[in-house]
Amino acid sequence: MSDHPPKLALVTGANRGIGFETARQLARSGVRVLLAGRDREAVAAASRELRGEGLAADPLVLDLTDPSGIRAAAEEVGADHPHLDILVNNAGIRIEEYGRQPSEQPLAQWRETFDTNLFGVVEVTQAFLPLLRKAPAGRIVNVSSLLGSVTTHNDRTSYAYSPMFKSLPAYSASKSALNSWTVHLAYELRETPVKVNAVHPGYTRTAMNDGEGDLDVTDGARTSVAMALAGDEGPTGTYVHRGETVPW
Repeated sequence: MSDHPPKLALVTGANRGIGFETARQLARSGVRVLLAGRDREAVAAASRELRGEGLAADPLVLDLTDPSGIRAAAEEVGADHPHLDILVNNAGIRIEEYGRQPSEQPLAQWRETFDTNLFGVVEVTQAFLPLLRKAPAGRIVNVSSLLGSVTTHNDRTSYAYSPMFKSLPAYSASKSALNSWTVHLAYELRETPVKVNAVHPGYTRTAMNDGEGDLDVTDGARTSVAMALAGDEGPTGTYVHRGETVPW
């Protein structure tokens, strides 16, 4: 037996889709996983499913739009564990309607989108950063999207350059902002063992995408898992998909 306890990972939005599969793949690699989500019953059911597969998984109630709940979750994890090795900021929402022009999307949807996809991620990261700093080699993975790439949005050969995806301006802008947060935090932590990266999972068939996509969730989770398990020589401050750099 190893003298070292298993790594501990926290995955937000982990009760379904890419988040759940990310948690599963991390647990299969020997990591103990906290499955975080705002629905207590949903994260409990998800963790039971993984435990039924013989994996180390526990539920954690965490709502990215509830500051007091975020603080309580960080205190709960800190009381039970000496540090946190991996934080995968996977939770996100897409509430805009396909088919509307960018200028037609209501401002309230912009605010709601940014509350979860950016402000919630920043607040969760700030709350858990002290525990990540205590880890031998902390890893922060921010799950972005190809729609966060401003360069790609102007590429006429990309699927992002289409009426369908141009009708998601708030979602796209929130992921661009998340990318910016990634490089700023990576700069702050550049002299520490903590690495911070953004990932594009790929166009994955999930409920967020109404079941559309090119990849199944098994493949959609792979980039997040790879960056979460990156070694000491791994990158920081990058935006990647399957080992390839995505243009900002």
